[in-house]
Amino acid sequence: MSKVAAAADEEEEVFDQPEIRNVDDEPDLSASESKEMAEAAGLDLKDQGNAALQSGHYTDAIHLYSTALSHLPDNAIILSNRALAYIKVENYGLAIQDATHAIDADPAYPKGYYRRGTAEFALGRAKAARKDFRNVCKLRPKDKDARARLAECDKAVREAAFAAAILSDVSVPLSDTFKPESIAIEKSYDGPHPNQQLLTLDEIELESSFFQPGKLPRDFVLASLEHFKNQKVIHKRYVAHLLISAKHYYEQMPSLLEIPIPKVGPDINDPTVLPRLTVCGDTHGQFYDVLHIFELNGLPSENNPYLFNGDFVDRGSFSVEVILTFLLFKMSNPQCIHLHRGNHETKNMNKIYGFEGEVKAKYDDKIFDLFLEVFSYMPLASVVGDKVFVTHGGLPTDPGVTLSDIRKIKRGCEPPNSGLMSDLLWADPQPFPGKSPSKRGVGYSFGPDITESFLNLNDLQLLVRSHEVKDEGYLVEHGGKTITVFSAPNYCDSMGNKGAFIHFEENCEPKFTQYEAVPHPDVRPMAYAAGMGGLFM
Repeated sequence: MSKVAAAADEEEEVFDQPEIRNVDDEPDLSASESKEMAEAAGLDLKDQGNAALQSGHYTDAIHLYSTALSHLPDNAIILSNRALAYIKVENYGLAIQDATHAIDADPAYPKGYYRRGTAEFALGRAKAARKDFRNVCKLRPKDKDARARLAECDKAVREAAFAAAILSDVSVPLSDTFKPESIAIEKSYDGPHPNQQLLTLDEIELESSFFQPGKLPRDFVLASLEHFKNQKVIHKRYVAHLLISAKHYYEQMPSLLEIPIPKVGPDINDPTVLPRLTVCGDTHGQFYDVLHIFELNGLPSENNPYLFNGDFVDRGSFSVEVILTFLLFKMSNPQCIHLHRGNHETKNMNKIYGFEGEVKAKYDDKIFDLFLEVFSYMPLASVVGDKVFVTHGGLPTDPGVTLSDIRKIKRGCEPPNSGLMSDLLWADPQPFPGKSPSKRGVGYSFGPDITESFLNLNDLQLLVRSHEVKDEGYLVEHGGKTITVFSAPNYCDSMGNKGAFIHFEENCEPKFTQYEAVPHPDVRPMAYAAGMGGLFM
């Protein structure tokens, strides 16, 4: 763990308590007894919220802090602590609101700036975060942690400026120039080969043909899974071939897929197992839970196809193994597995939440760049069985958006902050009609009326999305028209939630399967996250 991350972990162990004030700052002792009782109740609820936050029960902490604020609405400490709880559940927009309220209530209280800066940084707004951490450093000149945060912001701003400066000079993508066959395979490599053995120099020019869609031997895929189970990775040369092939494959695909329900069931010897498609939500680098899904439901095949609905990487520290597993199956048989881009298949998220660090630790920066190219061309949504719309985040909030509009979305780029692609990757449902700014700080939340309108306009019956952890692994909302499915049980080794997946048969009625987390090697979530990554655990 870096010194910065260690400092972050140490920081999160300490929850704010009322500061010692001067006598002049003491509350008016002539206040009514009811006011004193309300203050006492609020402070007691704050303490309960701190305990819930420290034990990882973030939703409970938010509820307790909210009740405390009903007694003490302008208490900067409680507002700041609730902001931290919102950060833990990735509701960065709400965290920014609370932190701003805390700053307004007490401009000399440093944790308000600290929380707001953390949330801004999580959204990729390094310049805004830098202003807040500068204020923390002014208020606490000797705070080493605050200075480390400020340095992280300065670094991010410089990197963004450098990237913008060289962008115009980059005209040819790495996938068009990189030569995987130039990477030597060491004698010490004990992993699988696509041709079952290392090719000779005379055969090397044929190697890339093994990685073309539908050509990759399934034996190599299964051998790679076994290698991953043993905490080993396949060789960089093969990964480069795989990523380049996948990028060119996705480049030719539309933004919206049409996925039929299979005609034959996964077990031809058991007629009670009907033809089906399995839809999974976020898996977030939890490789051993992905293997558990396959144990419960069978390996991907043309008669047992899967749709994984984005957020394959980040948070969990086996993200490389997860995404390589999915891409290996995809290149072996494109009809056995379908993949959507999620909001974590993006450069900004990967930098903060661990995937970039993991790839560079297990491979190098060029492999990471190839991953980004693949992510940028992944489809954004699917229509399953002509009836079910599936996308990672949610629906566009502008009226009149059709499937044809979604098919026309230009890919090969990082998502913009607003617009159709942003909605599909980031939006969340809300229980009341209309749209409102997202609790995440990006895009909007959409109500049941928006869901109903979109489905009716496009002759669909159901929306399936992911993007949010759910205690039971799934949640049905909007009068049965919206389903959230989340497939990473005990998310981040701390949430205690179940995972779930959905079967869709010919009638497209959802059937849910829930499961618990399974053990994994002793590598903590976000083990590869650098800088301020520790704040988001």
